[in-house]
Amino acid sequence: MADRLTQLQDTINQQADHFCNSIGILQQYSAPAKLSGPDRNVPLTPQQQQQEEYALLFATLIVRCAKDIDVLIESLPSEDSSTELQVASLRRLEQDNKDAGEQLEEVVRRGEALLEQIQAALADIAQSQLDMQHLQTENTNKQTNANIPA
Repeated sequence: MADRLTQLQDTINQQADHFCNSIGILQQYSAPAKLSGPDRNVPLTPQQQQQEEYALLFATLIVRCAKDIDVLIESLPSEDSSTELQVASLRRLEQDNKDAGEQLEEVVRRGEALLEQIQAALADIAQSQLDMQHLQTENTNKQTNANIPA
């Protein structure tokens, strides 16, 4: 993910695109208007309706983009933030990272111990099955030998 300044620049570029597109739509679809003011009782033609929809669309896009820009600007560090505060924040983050690393190492140790126990249990089960097969084979051989006349 890009840093906040890059996000801000991308959003500002997007806002410029919205402005350019809205001006282009105005130039393309707008018809001359009367200076005396619009007559509210006259129904809109399909072209005028489409113009209204474009106006609403681009107004919504421009407002949403402006809000995104405000949020990104607010998320930037302020000038009041001193070097000491930034260093303290970095130290706190480093300590949190170290603590998380230690927790991860402990979980890995416990997982490896559990894996060893499971492998030992599986080895015991496999050995028991082999022993049972061996006993069954011997038992079958004894029965076969007992049934064979000498």
